[in-house]
Formats: sequence, structure tokens, C-alpha cells
Amino acid sequence: MVVSSFLNVILYIIFSMKNVIEIFAERLSELRKESNLSLMQLGKDLGVSDTALSRWERGVQIPNIETLVIIAKYFNVSTDYLVGLED
Repeated sequence: MVVSSFLNVILYIIFSMKNVIEIFAERLSELRKESNLSLMQLGKDLGVSDTALSRWERGVQIPNIETLVIIAKYFNVSTDYLVGLED
């Protein structure tokens, strides 16, 4: 019984993280495109590689919290918006 509950919690966390990653990827891509920025230009502005940005937009990886804050400030949105906690 305890193992089953533990597994349910782990599955919930994994599912929640997947949603956060997908939402972040979509919102980052939308913000970049709405600002008419290439991956290369945004990467230069943020101090990250265009490869990293591409991975974030495809949901393959996520940025660390410091970079998430930098992205939010750059686009004048909240970190909560970027990860789907607010619209």
C-alpha cells in the first residue's frame, strides 16, 4: 500500500513536470517569434547558445532557475507565466 502511494506521487510529479516543460517550450517559442527574434539573436541577448534555446523550445531540456528569471525579465513576463502557473 505504501509503495503504491509512493509510486502515485512519483507519477504525479513526472506528469506535472512534463506539462511544465511543454508549456515553457511553447511560451518561449511564442514570445521569441512575437518579438521577431531568431534563435541566434535571442541567444546572444540572453548569453546562451542558440542550441540551448532550440532544446528548450522543443522541450528536450529546461533552463536553470537563474536563466528562467533572465528570460522572464527579458520578455517582461513572470516566471509563473513561463511555466504555466498563470495566463
